[in-house]
Parts: sequence; structure tokens; C-alpha cells
Amino acid sequence: MDSKTVATETSKPAGLTRARRTAILKALADPKRFELLERIAAASCPLSCSAVRPALAISPATLSHHMKELETAGLIQITREGKFHFVSLRAGTLESLIAVLGKLRPEGCATPPAPREVNIHKRP
Repeated sequence: MDSKTVATETSKPAGLTRARRTAILKALADPKRFELLERIAAASCPLSCSAVRPALAISPATLSHHMKELETAGLIQITREGKFHFVSLRAGTLESLIAVLGKLRPEGCATPPAPREVNIHKRP
């Protein structure tokens, strides 16, 4: 991947298909996975899996499962260097999700008119 590709990926969020949005939201719905993603995002450089597991108090198999779910959803990328695995956020995915969710905000809606008071006890 050259520097132009990297700059494009990080500067402009890509569109998300319905299936991709669903996969991302399902992955984020699990509290442990969300906590894992928060820890990865807070790291300034790729984080080793061995550094993450003790902080989450989960088994290696559970960590592996959560990492696979986040990777499949496109939220993280895993770099393998020999026996070691390092994780980092995948550029553009969260920005794309934020853009999609931002469109759900009702902008420019007029305030509904105030209800009129009707006296139902008034006789004609």
C-alpha cells in the first residue's frame, strides 16, 4: 500500500453497506468487545494481545473470539509478527459509522404547532 492510498483511507470515510453497519453494531453491542475496542483506541501505537488480556480479565480463548469479531466487522486490524499479534483500529471504519449515525439526526424539523385549547364544556 503506498502513501497515497493510506492518505485517502484516513481522510475520507467510505460508505457502509447495510450488512457492514449491522456487523459493526453487533460487534459493538457486547460490553467486553466495546471495552476492548476502547483500549485499542486509547493506545497510541499497535497494542499487543498479551497486554490487553489481563486488563479485561478474560481467558485467551475469549479474547481471541472477541478479536475475531472486531476484525470481521472491520473495526480493527491484526498484524502478526512471528508468534506475536498486534492490534490497531482500522482507519475510516468508525468515521464511516459516525457519518451514518449522524444522518439519523432530525435536522431542520419545524417545531410542531402548539396545541389549541378546546373547551369541551362550552355550550353553543
